Amino acid sequence: MPRIVLLFTILLTAATAQAQPAVTSSQEDCGCEIKLPADDLALVNGTKITRQDVEDPLKAQLDALRQQVVAARQRELELQINSRLLEAEAKRRGSSAQKLIDDVVLAQVKAPTEAEALAFYEKNKAQIQGEFAAVKTDLLAYLLTERQRAEAGKYAARLRAAAKVQINVKELTPPAAATDRTRVLAIVNGQTITAADLENSLQPLILRTQEELYTLRNKELTLRINDTLLQQEAQKQKVTPNALLTAEIKARAKPVTEAEAQAFFQQNKERISGEFAEVKAQIIQYLQRSEERKVEEALAARLRKAASVQVFLTAPAPPVFTILTDDQPSKGNPNAPVTIVEFTDFQCPSCAQAQPIIERTLAEFDGQVKLVIRDFPLEKHAEAFQAAEAAEAARAQGKYWEYTALLLQHQSALGKDKLIAYAAQLNLDAQQFRSALDTGQFADAVQRDRQEGLRLGVSGTPTLFVNGRRVAEPSYEALKAAIEAALKATDKSQE
Repeated sequence: MPRIVLLFTILLTAATAQAQPAVTSSQEDCGCEIKLPADDLALVNGTKITRQDVEDPLKAQLDALRQQVVAARQRELELQINSRLLEAEAKRRGSSAQKLIDDVVLAQVKAPTEAEALAFYEKNKAQIQGEFAAVKTDLLAYLLTERQRAEAGKYAARLRAAAKVQINVKELTPPAAATDRTRVLAIVNGQTITAADLENSLQPLILRTQEELYTLRNKELTLRINDTLLQQEAQKQKVTPNALLTAEIKARAKPVTEAEAQAFFQQNKERISGEFAEVKAQIIQYLQRSEERKVEEALAARLRKAASVQVFLTAPAPPVFTILTDDQPSKGNPNAPVTIVEFTDFQCPSCAQAQPIIERTLAEFDGQVKLVIRDFPLEKHAEAFQAAEAAEAARAQGKYWEYTALLLQHQSALGKDKLIAYAAQLNLDAQQFRSALDTGQFADAVQRDRQEGLRLGVSGTPTLFVNGRRVAEPSYEALKAAIEAALKATDKSQE
């Protein structure tokens, strides 16, 4: 398990393994719902579609999403308690949290042997795909991870047992008002954990849940609107809705030809089992149903255009995050009204592809935009973490942007020797640069960036924020729109 991940594992292991929860929570009080209309979600030519009409078929899905937040709030309190304990112990020892884990957790774990991996394979081979030789490396990594988790859990439990932890609430609920955010939920060795501490950490999850709840409701509401319109039109024509739809499909859906089925087969044959003659009927049936769905959608659009439809369900507004930008690599006007924060991974191809887009917007909005870089090395990129450390070492010598340009140009060659070679290419002080990598001088800085990204809900790269609002995708159009919206908001605030 990567060192950066283990820091969170040791805390989460204990947070999710408490024999008795410190507090209980109510699923109904998830703190993850936006304000919804009390009754009607839409009016279709005067016909009401109620909230109950939409939510009854979705009850199980909506409840499951709410329960995720309820459970996450419970875990977050335990996580924050354990975080305080780990930080306090590291401070007492004059060390860092990561160094403490290295010394008391990683140092205690023995690497699994090939014989142990083979024994595990023989015991579980019914659930494992592939021969042992093909999966041996993965099995060794899995067994090592499990041992590290177990050792981390033991250490977290020892910290918890020796601590003075006071829980101040019997039932854990979200703040009902802004003043409730100051409520002290727990005290850990004299340090308070407030409701605001929890809600700030849960903000990305709550936003994601709100979006998922909205998507479910909006999809069901759209179906209800379309059904209502179809029923109303069928009444006008004095036919059944099914007869109306069947007639529309018969009149407008073109028959799928064998040539079209053959073309579809050729385009997708890598994902299709069997020869064309064997699957022709299924392909034609699939394509014909797709054609019928297009006719149904076109009919719904025509009926909706001619109708009076009022929708009262609104999408959740994206939050504005407070993102630390002090002592981070930046360029552009330092006093610009708009700040782009990019969480990046130097081994990530998408990050390399995004750089020309970001540079284009910086040039287009010259003087109005500042770019700030935060590191977010992904677990799947083995060389990304040290590449980020190397970038910081280059920044210490005043060549951050030149060095990161080389990293993005050579993403398949980011081993330590290559990192040192790129530094030499820029005439950096070789001894100073190598020492920074050897000692992990900037490892904590990279790790803090990643922790900040996790706090903000970052899970992939590149992830962009414009004045604290997350950009939907790293495209030129999305980034430009976000910058223009931020500039407009700034102008309004100054009026």
